[in-house]
Amino acid sequence: MAVSPVNSLAAAVMLGLGATAIIDVWSLMLAKVFRVKSLSFCLVGRWFLHMPAGRFVHEGMASAALRRGECAVGWAAHYLIGVAFAIAFVVFMGVGWLQSPTVLPAVGFGLLTVVFPFLVMQPAMGLGVTASRSPAPAKARIKSATTHALFGLGLYLAALPICAWLKL
Repeated sequence: MAVSPVNSLAAAVMLGLGATAIIDVWSLMLAKVFRVKSLSFCLVGRWFLHMPAGRFVHEGMASAALRRGECAVGWAAHYLIGVAFAIAFVVFMGVGWLQSPTVLPAVGFGLLTVVFPFLVMQPAMGLGVTASRSPAPAKARIKSATTHALFGLGLYLAALPICAWLKL
């Protein structure tokens, strides 16, 4: 059965929201149970809000000037990035994956997305390539890779009910 582009896009958006929510639940659990700090999405918002003034790279985001609404912008960016990654995944995998989701391609793609924080966000926020300038680079790398693998698992887990519901 042919899958409409609208259904494919709707599924991808819901997959991105679901997978991002799964990593947020994971991060909340890590914070509450193991006292593992998560990335501050307020700092992500601050980074984005400095961009219109032409400032893309910072020595350290925590010391960059505060911006009004940075927390809301950071959280919105977090979910929009998750949706963008999910759309890219669905485009890459094709509608066949939506009709019969499998875990390995999703987790593999999730791991691939760690390139974005390693090579773009962390250096731009003053942490260096692959968090090399962070206080604990190995710990930061493991946390990033684990979170992005979990995002991929979230794509798969979200696909099971969403694709069934959309009858893909």
